[in-house]
Amino acid sequence: MRLKNKIAVITGGASGIGLASAKRFAAEGAQVFITGRRQSALDAAVAEIGHEARGLQGDVTKLEDLDRIFDAVRQQAGRIDILFANAGIGAFAPLGAITPEHFDQIFDTNVRGLVFTVQKGLPLIGPGSSIILTGSTTGVMGTPAFSIYSATKAAIRNLARSWALDLKGTGIRVNVISPGATETPALSEVAASTGDKAAVYAGFQAMTPLGRIADAAEIAAAALLLASDDSSFMTGSEIFADGGAAQV
Repeated sequence: MRLKNKIAVITGGASGIGLASAKRFAAEGAQVFITGRRQSALDAAVAEIGHEARGLQGDVTKLEDLDRIFDAVRQQAGRIDILFANAGIGAFAPLGAITPEHFDQIFDTNVRGLVFTVQKGLPLIGPGSSIILTGSTTGVMGTPAFSIYSATKAAIRNLARSWALDLKGTGIRVNVISPGATETPALSEVAASTGDKAAVYAGFQAMTPLGRIADAAEIAAAALLLASDDSSFMTGSEIFADGGAAQV
């Protein structure tokens, strides 16, 4: 019970890494709030998580939704011990095919949405708490046709470094977890959009020393370290859970 009596908020918690982390955090004793855009998906995720998890519908790109989400957390729990800013999207577009709409959609969710998620949640976060940001191996690697997504993840890495200094003296930690290719509905959708999902998956496997794509539960296990007091002397750091893809 490494998170006993902790209050955790996970954005993008209805599927993929967010859902796997919510299940792991709840099993470790946390009261978990998850957010997502679709109420039906939230309801299904809450039922899967159990442990009295709660779902809060909202879009991280909409400031009024974030205000409503954190007001609900304030009323129902009074504080946040773990804020996992995990909501994000991705899509392929090579240089020459990048549109303003592609750029705006990905940056609005992955960077703007993350910034204001953390900023609006900050008044509920006290000493000893943990802020976790979802990065990616793409933040430190070149990836064909994935430059805009990759740029958002590189931005997130610097946000953690800068915020660690902004939060100096508060006792609040902020760190990044950077997964490699992970089996999630989002990865499946992005890979399928190319018209050859199998080839995309094979490419990810080939670039990973462990020779496979991660299960979301494996990423959740690494997120648990950052959520728990086991990471009490970590801030401004990045943990890679990538099968070695960005390490060799």
